[in-house]
Parts: sequence; structure tokens; C-alpha cells
Amino acid sequence: MTMRVAVIISEPEVTVIAGEVRRTVVAALERGGHTVTVLDLDAERFPTVMTAAQRRAYLTQRPIITTEVERSVEVLRNVEVLVFVYGSRLSTVPPRLKGWLEQVLVPGVAFVLDDSGRLRPGLGQVRRIIGVATHAESWWEIHRYRDAGRRTITRALRLNTGLFTRTGWTALYRAGSATAEQRTAFLSRLDHRLERL
Repeated sequence: MTMRVAVIISEPEVTVIAGEVRRTVVAALERGGHTVTVLDLDAERFPTVMTAAQRRAYLTQRPIITTEVERSVEVLRNVEVLVFVYGSRLSTVPPRLKGWLEQVLVPGVAFVLDDSGRLRPGLGQVRRIIGVATHAESWWEIHRYRDAGRRTITRALRLNTGLFTRTGWTALYRAGSATAEQRTAFLSRLDHRLERL
């Protein structure tokens, strides 16, 4: 079954592995017949922080007040799969991706109030959330801090899509010192998982 997929990329440092991961993700999804939209937050220079005006608008009837956020919201509302590709910073997502999550997942988008005043997921059409992370640290170091990035992507974000949304995760640890064989094995595993989405 082909699906509409948004690939959200935040790689603050331009490295060989970052480029390889991006190309592998997009190529595998397109080979699977999916329609892919890429949001490259660093290339687009998406703002890292919410402005005072955005904070004031957050709980109003019109919380989306910038064109950057409006474009991302339009993409989010029209996809069934979210793929997050990022270079980890201190066991969590990089600042630009954190800023994107805070500015885009606003009331009326990420969650809505039903007739009884209870919060409901606003992105119920999303069926899959997949995280792809590269870490400078080892597996032990990341898990000592409970892998905050993974928890954000696969747990917290899932509250906005519904509990039946499936999640997946692929990570490369010690990416900066990984051998060519380790990088190849990681990319092969990633390619296989995404092609069979």
C-alpha cells in the first residue's frame, strides 16, 4: 500500500553519514512507491524558537501566524507517515527540530477539544511514526539518559496521532567514529526497513 510520507530532517552538521542517511531514507521510500515530501529544517532555516507573537497566539483561534509554520502544518495534515531524521544532541533532538515541534504542534493541529471538552489527537490520519537518529555517543551513554529524543518521537508525539499509530526506530551510535562497514550495515538495515514500510 502506497502512502504519503513527510520526512522531517534536522542535521545541524553537514557530515558524510548525514548525507548518506538522507539519501537512503528518501530513495527507499520512493522505491516503495510512496509520495515523499521532505522538510529540511536546517536548509530552510526554520526558526529554532517561538517568538513572543507566536506565544501570544498559541491559545487563540489562530495560533499559526508564520508562513514557515503554515507550510509544515499543511504537510502534516496530508500525510500518513512521519519520518524524523536527525543528528542527536546530548541524547535528544537538535534545537531546530525541538523548535519545529513546539511551533507546529499547536492547538487545532496536534490536538483538538471534543464536545465534552476533552483533548483528542489532531493528527489521527498518521498511521506510522519512524525515527532515524545518529548519535556521537555510545548506546550505553544514550540510554543512561533514557534517550530523550526517542521518547519524544515515539511516545510524546504519538499522543497527537492516537495510540494505534505504529512506531519504528533505527539508530547509529558513535556515528563519528563508525567504520565503513558499520555505516554500510546501518544504511542497509535502514533501507530494508523503509522499503518494506
